[in-house]
Amino acid sequence: MIKNFCILFISIALLASCSSSGEGEEVAVDSFDRAAMLTNFADNIIVPAYNDFSTKLATLKTAGETFTTTPDQTNLDALRTSWLAAYTTWQQVEMFNIGKAEELQYSFFMNIYPLTVADVENNISNGSYDLDSANNHDAQGFPALDYLLYGVADTDTAILAKYTTDANAVGYQNYITDVLNQMSTLTAQVVTDWASYRNEFVVGVSNTATSPGNKLVNDYVFYFEKGLRTNKFGIPGGSFSGNNNQPLPEKVEGFYSRIYSKELALEALNGAINFFEGKHYNATTKGLSFNDYLLELDRADVSTAIIDKLAIAKTQINTLNANFYEQIMTDKTQVTLSFDRLQDVVQHLKADMLQTFNISVDYIDADGD
Repeated sequence: MIKNFCILFISIALLASCSSSGEGEEVAVDSFDRAAMLTNFADNIIVPAYNDFSTKLATLKTAGETFTTTPDQTNLDALRTSWLAAYTTWQQVEMFNIGKAEELQYSFFMNIYPLTVADVENNISNGSYDLDSANNHDAQGFPALDYLLYGVADTDTAILAKYTTDANAVGYQNYITDVLNQMSTLTAQVVTDWASYRNEFVVGVSNTATSPGNKLVNDYVFYFEKGLRTNKFGIPGGSFSGNNNQPLPEKVEGFYSRIYSKELALEALNGAINFFEGKHYNATTKGLSFNDYLLELDRADVSTAIIDKLAIAKTQINTLNANFYEQIMTDKTQVTLSFDRLQDVVQHLKADMLQTFNISVDYIDADGD
């Protein structure tokens, strides 16, 4: 599911409401203030979310340093707590695959799951690895920490032994350190870049395939469809397993910790809901958003349908077991229903909203929907 940004000309306004600039670009002339919408997104949602994530990640890195120096139960518990805090905040920023994040393929280093355990273990055994390599995308980030903190053994006593008495204890300690350093380095680049990219972003309203406004709309829909609907529910629930719909519970997010899949999914959904409505990060105040743009273009029907179906999807997900692995093993139909309710939203975002904005999908659609 790799985005293809070289497909079609995209516009962010109604085709009938565009004029041509002297530079040959389409310039939207309808009355909606897209620059104000992008300013709200940048200043009140994206940048604050990244700053919060950066803070949580710094705390996680410190907890990792403490644990690898003194691997005991107290420090393991503290590291797990910091991991979860950072992981839930990550759900708020993963959708923003734009600017430096897109350039670095940031999310590929942060949250590719399922983890390839063999790669992690081979890296640790060999003591030599390149976390910048695409071959290690599935051996690092939050999923690797999930495994290292919960999955390397069956009990906490045995887990601690991996970092204390195991023949390769130093290797396990070093891997935690290297994974956290990689996450911190990439995050710092993305956060720092927004200080300058912000000014380019908020004026990016021109009708080109690479303009920030156009790309952001597609990024949002892509994330909702692939990152949220497909990865968290569709694949583990068996919606993409062919005619037999064989569930793949081992592919859930947070597989090794087992009890956080629902929490992470709901955090991601809440982030998507808040962004659609223009709600400021960790606040109740709202600014201009995709929802306001739909209303401006007299598509209250689309706005209402999206908001209502987002609420229905959230209600359905709330019925699930906190442990998605256990939910799929005991009654996968509820996960399938959650996928279906999210798909109801995708249809309105991908068809009705994009059509209203006169925007073409700029990524390869491998699901046939």
